[in-house]
Amino acid sequence: MHRFKQLFQNSIPALFVFLWSTGFIGAKFGLPYAEPFTLLFYRFLLTLLLLAGLIAYFRPAMPASGRQKLHLMVSGSLIHGAYLGGVFTAIKLGMAAGLIALLVGLQPLLTTLVTPFVFRQRIGIVQWSGVLLGLLGVGLILDIGGAHMAHVSYSALLAAAVALIGITAGTLYQKKFCAQNALLSSALYQYLSTVVIFGLGAFFFESMQVQWTIPFVLSLLWLVLGLSIGAILLLTYLIKHGAAHKVASWFYLVPAATALEAFWVFDEELGLRKIIGIVVVVFAVVLATRERRTR
Repeated sequence: MHRFKQLFQNSIPALFVFLWSTGFIGAKFGLPYAEPFTLLFYRFLLTLLLLAGLIAYFRPAMPASGRQKLHLMVSGSLIHGAYLGGVFTAIKLGMAAGLIALLVGLQPLLTTLVTPFVFRQRIGIVQWSGVLLGLLGVGLILDIGGAHMAHVSYSALLAAAVALIGITAGTLYQKKFCAQNALLSSALYQYLSTVVIFGLGAFFFESMQVQWTIPFVLSLLWLVLGLSIGAILLLTYLIKHGAAHKVASWFYLVPAATALEAFWVFDEELGLRKIIGIVVVVFAVVLATRERRTR
């Protein structure tokens, strides 16, 4: 049993990367049938209902104080509200999924820059090399000088910037103020604030109309079960048990996984440049997450 538990814990980062990367695919399937905030509102409302059932069954420890509940709602507003709201809006405004993946893929670099000031934690040269090398690999995968960079609106770029700042600030905030809470109870309060944000956004800025087609329903179910339940609980676990810059480094693998999934699902081209980029990113994550030796 101990060996099985250890194997599962070791596989959590890879499972998280896979699930998180499918979010871009799910958004591409779902957004033709609903506006961004409307889709996200239904996604998190359904997630909240499922999560309430899980909490009733498992009965995890709840936050001990109102301050902790507030911290969780703030982190949820950043990780889910700002990040997902920015990503989905950018895609709806015409930004390619690959490009938004690249822009939010800057998170490991931004996190590494901020971590020494937030946690007073020194990051070694090997880890820095991994972070910078990962940035190069992501650029190779997504071909930042390619045609998909053209005709990007300032509104889409602004939405992408909100997403990048949201996921970076949210993971750091959660690591600093919320890491001691149980996974399910953490998600509950994070999703409460998220539902309010997207509900208000959909009500005031969108029509809230949905085309309830089979592709939309399947996309919504995957975004709920695979992303909002599976991936977010895994991310919360990683934040709780790992250094902030190491957790962020796993995000470098997301564009690589997305490129492979797009090749399989949408038959998008997977040339030598992308293959080299994927290899570079994998090596970079190994460096960035490597334990520093102490003398």
